[in-house]
Amino acid sequence: QVQLVESGGGLVQAGGSLRLSCSVSGGRFREYAMGWFRQRPGNEREFVGAIRERGGYTYYGDSVKDRFTVSRDNAKNTAYLQMNSLKPEDTAVYYCAAQGVDILTIRPEDYDYWGRGTQVTVSA
Repeated sequence: QVQLVESGGGLVQAGGSLRLSCSVSGGRFREYAMGWFRQRPGNEREFVGAIRERGGYTYYGDSVKDRFTVSRDNAKNTAYLQMNSLKPEDTAVYYCAAQGVDILTIRPEDYDYWGRGTQVTVSA
């Protein structure tokens, strides 16, 4: 059974930084592309960024490009989302997800496994 657990969320002032972690167990982390999504109340789940295992290619949503960075550590079975220059509109629940055929995709339905999410709140 594949499990994903996010950590690192919290409250931060605008302009600050946070790093989210996503620990994966029970699966083959090296075979997964890893994605990050976020969801604000009343909104659909929004693609934030993703990273492939092969080649380490990354792709980002327009609203976070140049501020957020996705990375992974295969030795630790963990993916990361480094968030810099945070804005109040970045406030959301952040989810990590694993995609079993290692392709970069922005569609939530293409991901096979999901964490439960971690709250990020950015104060003005």
